[in-house]
Amino acid sequence: MDVDLRKLRYFVAVAEHLHFGRAAQDLHIAQPVLSRQIRALEDELKVQLFVRDRRATELTAAGEQLLADARPLLASADALRRRVGRAARGQDTFTIGFMPGLIVTGAVRALEARHPGLRVEVVRTSWADQTEVIHDGRVDVSHVRLPIDQRGLQVRPLLTEPRVVVLPAGHRLAGKDTVRIADLAAEHLLQDPDAVPEWRDIAVELRDGSREPVPYIANVEEKLERVAAGHGVVILPLSTATFYTRPDITQAAVEDIAPNQVCLAWDATRRSPLIAEYASFQAETFGHPCHPL
Repeated sequence: MDVDLRKLRYFVAVAEHLHFGRAAQDLHIAQPVLSRQIRALEDELKVQLFVRDRRATELTAAGEQLLADARPLLASADALRRRVGRAARGQDTFTIGFMPGLIVTGAVRALEARHPGLRVEVVRTSWADQTEVIHDGRVDVSHVRLPIDQRGLQVRPLLTEPRVVVLPAGHRLAGKDTVRIADLAAEHLLQDPDAVPEWRDIAVELRDGSREPVPYIANVEEKLERVAAGHGVVILPLSTATFYTRPDITQAAVEDIAPNQVCLAWDATRRSPLIAEYASFQAETFGHPCHPL
């Protein structure tokens, strides 16, 4: 039996919303059609994927497993379509992803010099999508910041750099060259606490497990706007904080926190000579004022 990718996309939409109505709206189809497609998928797989009652929709154990497997499968299908489409259009391109604060200009120029007919493009990524763009084929390689989910990826360490806390200009810690993570335990962190486990652990202990909810903030610029307005603080790699220097915020090195590690990552299943070539020389051409490993 071949699994229908369209039905898998429908399943993932329902699994992410845990609501058939909202999933149907996102998919732009009628809810009864969506329900029939999910039942058809369950019949094909001979499993129950959801438990539904009047109050809630929940994934079964089989549904949880299918969701874990379906996401990378759909991303691979998207990547295949993108690469085949580019080949059909005769586009000889190589796309590089990079996180804020990382400069890939030197690597881009070196690759273009080696391959005069190659068009090298760049894609700015974020904490939320820095690996997603690899899996779905938007980029061939990406300069990522750890931690990431490394499943399905080949990851090569590049360099490390210190992390700093970014504060409002009038903050009580403004003017200090260095601070300790304990100095920040009472602050409102404007980012995913899992990205700063040192802060997360001490803050939870200090607050008996309770903490103010972290709003979803899509990009560095918005985080810094909130810092400047006095809504909280953010911990960033030094290069990112330096790149976004502005007069209404300040920064201080966090002395007892692990440095940020920058790596090159790509799809582990791909056997591209260009990827291998780029990975082999980029450490020498990756222009960035940090500390190499």
